[in-house]
Amino acid sequence: MKKIRKAVFPVAGLGTRFLPATKASPKEMLPVVDKPLIQYAVEEAVEAGIDQMIFVTGRSKRAIADHFDKAFELEHELEAKQKTKLLEIVRSIVPDHVSCIYTRQPEALGLGHAVNCALPIVGDEPFAIILADDLIDGNNKSCLSQMVEIYEYQGRSVLGVERVPQEETNKYGVVDATELDDRVYSIESIVEKPAPEDAPSNLAVVGRYIMTPHIFKMLATTGKGAGGEIQLTDAIADLLKEEQVLAYEFDGKRYDCGSKLGYLEATVEYALKHDELKDDFKDYLSTMVKEI
Repeated sequence: MKKIRKAVFPVAGLGTRFLPATKASPKEMLPVVDKPLIQYAVEEAVEAGIDQMIFVTGRSKRAIADHFDKAFELEHELEAKQKTKLLEIVRSIVPDHVSCIYTRQPEALGLGHAVNCALPIVGDEPFAIILADDLIDGNNKSCLSQMVEIYEYQGRSVLGVERVPQEETNKYGVVDATELDDRVYSIESIVEKPAPEDAPSNLAVVGRYIMTPHIFKMLATTGKGAGGEIQLTDAIADLLKEEQVLAYEFDGKRYDCGSKLGYLEATVEYALKHDELKDDFKDYLSTMVKEI
């Protein structure tokens, strides 16, 4: 069984919910304290043993490639001013053994289409998909690391899921699944954004996937679905007809940084864990709460 060595990051979206902040800068570059969302996602992939990062980009996304590229002028300036700690931070954004590859999604035709754009690079290998909008703080081990362990044991595609309020099922892909083991389920069916009264469960798929390469066969014939886009969920539904797909209820907390409230929650909670900021920031929040 092949190891998971590649991760696909669909980053071609316009980020309209954060306009005007995302008019000229990608939503994936929004910072949570002192790192952009996309860097948290890449660090999660690295922790899971992945060494090839594949970014499916669109127009106006050059800032992502620049962020992971070498910055000669900045490094020279920091070195000259003997700012050793900052220099190390800049140089360690991408470990030496990790490569970053970029490909274009020419049209905004949905998540399924974006993933299919990575086919020439992924080839005949299992791979991960990470949506940077979903910032997940794993308990002791990252969400993707947990999922890779499930894949290496089971040899099946694995979808990261969490339980959501029933009234919010229309925001997610939702699975009907049978529990096989602690937190591990065999998916019977999957539906994209069902109305609460039609949802088969409240187990919602979030932005972490490990897929076998067979998903590309399904994507090649998947037509437009919800929202007039090519949905990854629909391709997974087709994949279920040919092979078992698992769901894993990960151990950790997800922040929906595609929403303003989720983004603010992540910023506050990550600041409260930041070594340099946590004490002063906690004092500040205490003062603010008293004044409200």
